[in-house]
Amino acid sequence: MATLTYTPPTFRNKLSAALAETRLRLLNISRYPGQLVMEFIIPIVFAAMPMLLGQATAGDDAVANFAANTGTANYVAYLLIGANIFSIVSSAFWHIAYWVRFEQETGTLEAVFITPTSSAVLIAGVSLYSAIRSTGTAVVAFIIGCLIFRVNPFQGDILLALLFLFIGLIPLYGVAFVFGALVLKIKESQSVLNLMQWLVSFLMGIFFPVAVLPPFLRLVAQLFPPTWMINGVRSALLGVGFFLENWYLDFAVLWAFLLFAPLFGVWVFNRTQSNLRGNQGIGQF
Repeated sequence: MATLTYTPPTFRNKLSAALAETRLRLLNISRYPGQLVMEFIIPIVFAAMPMLLGQATAGDDAVANFAANTGTANYVAYLLIGANIFSIVSSAFWHIAYWVRFEQETGTLEAVFITPTSSAVLIAGVSLYSAIRSTGTAVVAFIIGCLIFRVNPFQGDILLALLFLFIGLIPLYGVAFVFGALVLKIKESQSVLNLMQWLVSFLMGIFFPVAVLPPFLRLVAQLFPPTWMINGVRSALLGVGFFLENWYLDFAVLWAFLLFAPLFGVWVFNRTQSNLRGNQGIGQF
């Protein structure tokens, strides 16, 4: 009688599984164009609120005061960059949290865990989908917002800005894996997601430079990869100033996050998953 042997999936198998998950989700979102339209509108409205508030409270001095504190008088582009990168960060947390919680609530997470493809590989596919969707909509929303407020969106070193943006995505999703592990552990996504979104928006300085934070909070903010990503993009486009004076030093820090954060995030997720399977269980309750 023939015996069945288990062959672990190769890297190519894992990559194919991750890309299949990405393709499936991209096909799904193409059926709901209204969601994409909302993702173009929300960052523009989000950035417009502090713009109008500043004009209402500071009047003619708004631009001068803003330039004195941020290093640029182009407050429209500054706030639009912040709002759109915040939407990318929120999307990273939201998609991973939603995937974990949805699989828990529908009772399919256990089935995922017994397949040859690990859950981390599937989440990598979700992450790639999230990165493509959120980055594409953020770039378009930034250009539309600049045109609405009559600001040139094509200024500064665009290639360097894109480099900071795309390299910054990788450590961002490493952090999102840690967040997914937290959702897996506490079996709750919405309340944790709301807390993380606003905590992140505060620490990464979407509407203000992190230099105005108290020293301790400034240190905490600079331990978070998106802080370096958003400041790198702003510095490349608007000249607000890199944290370490030169772009290549800030870029080196982002690369250090790139090498560490994904490995750490996957390790935390797999460790949490393993502990729950052995003790509490991974179901919805």
